[in-house]
Amino acid sequence: MKKVFETATEALDGLLRDDMLIAAGGFGLCGIPELLLQAIRESGVKDLTFASNNAGVDDFGIGILLATKQVRKMMSSYVGENAEFMRQYLDGELEVEFNPQGTLAERMRAGGAGIPGFYTKTGVGTQIAEGKEHKDFEGPDGKTDTYIMERGIFADLAIVKAWKADDTGNLIFRKTARNFNVPAAMCGRVCVAEVEEIVPRGSLEADNIHLPGIYVHRLIQGDHEKRIEQRTTRQREAA
Repeated sequence: MKKVFETATEALDGLLRDDMLIAAGGFGLCGIPELLLQAIRESGVKDLTFASNNAGVDDFGIGILLATKQVRKMMSSYVGENAEFMRQYLDGELEVEFNPQGTLAERMRAGGAGIPGFYTKTGVGTQIAEGKEHKDFEGPDGKTDTYIMERGIFADLAIVKAWKADDTGNLIFRKTARNFNVPAAMCGRVCVAEVEEIVPRGSLEADNIHLPGIYVHRLIQGDHEKRIEQRTTRQREAA
């Protein structure tokens, strides 16, 4: 199976449609699939639902899709860096499903493992638990506590960004840029990855591979901006 494509547009060809659920890797602007997000914007698809830790910033990441009104719903855990996100939400233009950060990661991972639902204590007694099934279980400490059921995420498409790959789709992520990329990739029925470098098959140490190529269906290599959300510097002290 050919997995390597020349451009993000080619890699997404035939995969995009309106009303899709897309799982996107990244945390803030770290490890986001910026080239694939740009290609989605250029495709013009709309009414999208994104499962992503956040929505980037106003002019980068998923923020560029909010600007063009292509996103209908966000399933996220943090959205504090995006003014347009806030405006659309407060004006009733954008639906938001908030998730505790660990719950969102586990929902993705569960979907990738074929698990349709699981129970967690996180969110019990808060708005997060409203409308969800509650059940009592004996926990690891021997005490009985209330848990709520969360559903696994089964995305139509996953888009992720990695550091290195071989042509079979085995991926290695660089440090904290791994973040949500692994569970996001796992929960997609189809996964497209963008990487900084594609290396020869067999050159990646098996024990160093973070995501096996069986999860990755299409792959591109590209140049990345790697923007920083908030750059804080101090004046250099005189010698």
